Amino acid sequence: MKSINIDRSKRLGQEPNTGHNRWHPDIPPAIEANEGEEVVLQTRDALDGQLNPATTEADFADIQPGAIHPLTGPVLVKGAQPGDLLEIEFLDIVPEPWAFSVILPGFGFLRDIFTDPFMVHWDIADGWATSQQIPGVRIPGAPFMGVSGVAPSHSQLQEWTRRENDLIAKGGMVLPPDAEGAVPAQGPAATEGLRTLPPRENGGNFDVKQLSKGSKLLLPVAVEGVLFSTGDAHFAQGDGEVCVTAVEMSATVSLRFRVLKGEAERHGILWPRFMRSDYFIDPQWAAPRNFIATMGMPVTDEGVNEGENLTLACRNALINMIDLLQERGFSREQAYVICSVGVDLKISNVVDVPNFVVSAFLPEDIFQG
Repeated sequence: MKSINIDRSKRLGQEPNTGHNRWHPDIPPAIEANEGEEVVLQTRDALDGQLNPATTEADFADIQPGAIHPLTGPVLVKGAQPGDLLEIEFLDIVPEPWAFSVILPGFGFLRDIFTDPFMVHWDIADGWATSQQIPGVRIPGAPFMGVSGVAPSHSQLQEWTRRENDLIAKGGMVLPPDAEGAVPAQGPAATEGLRTLPPRENGGNFDVKQLSKGSKLLLPVAVEGVLFSTGDAHFAQGDGEVCVTAVEMSATVSLRFRVLKGEAERHGILWPRFMRSDYFIDPQWAAPRNFIATMGMPVTDEGVNEGENLTLACRNALINMIDLLQERGFSREQAYVICSVGVDLKISNVVDVPNFVVSAFLPEDIFQG
């Protein structure tokens, strides 16, 4: 069994041999592993230890955005070549006992509405997350890794940089390459490396909560040895992660790799896939029997119908759920975090033109007593 062990009292920059926070093909492997060999990786939380149990909203001004998503790795998988498909099996994900959720001004799905910082400290015990900041609520755990990805090729790096620069030019929200806070701190990986906030063809920050213990992730291989890395563990999350954080934690993940020779090239697989053969969480939470849901449709507050606009439908479903939670006595910040960690956004239809429907599902059993 191979492993990468870290000192969580230190930031990634103090142990740069254990990981990185940019995507670049020239980042050297931290360890090498054989196909089928169990690999154990200790990971830091998404903000690289910049928050702790004593942190308050007053400390948010000191957060270094460039340090987001410290990843453990890369792991060189022997025998993997471009054109192969890498299968990653998640054998176990063990949480640390403290976690957090935050509202960070400038980030999140409703960043135009929620402009004040807010922090929730979670205690992780016996499969539940509870918090003094949201009393009366307990969130069931199904730990998963928010970020799992492989190194891009040099040509992919250039193409993805170009398309993201094009989006910036159109006014899109993109974090471009920036050496501030980068690990490695120098060289092309620092100055040219892609930020980890968006997922891409190589995987990355897709925040798919169904990738819990027992799942298998499939990623196309772009470089020799594949160079796999992971981090940003979540104890729990609603489908949507709307406030920009889930129940964020450090964790230890056990993995096994399988190389499917030539499968990506043979079948033209360009994007991630995933699968599993059992429930990703206890079925009562995967399909709650006791729930209330709100709907959203693509109609603005001013009564303008923006037909087939799924983003607007999603926004309206979420705002309607926040309103419902406020009716129950929660502050709007508490409600927003509850939606991020426990409410599932689902596309109900994309055919009933012009009003596509997104529904927000709230499991009633998260409320204690």
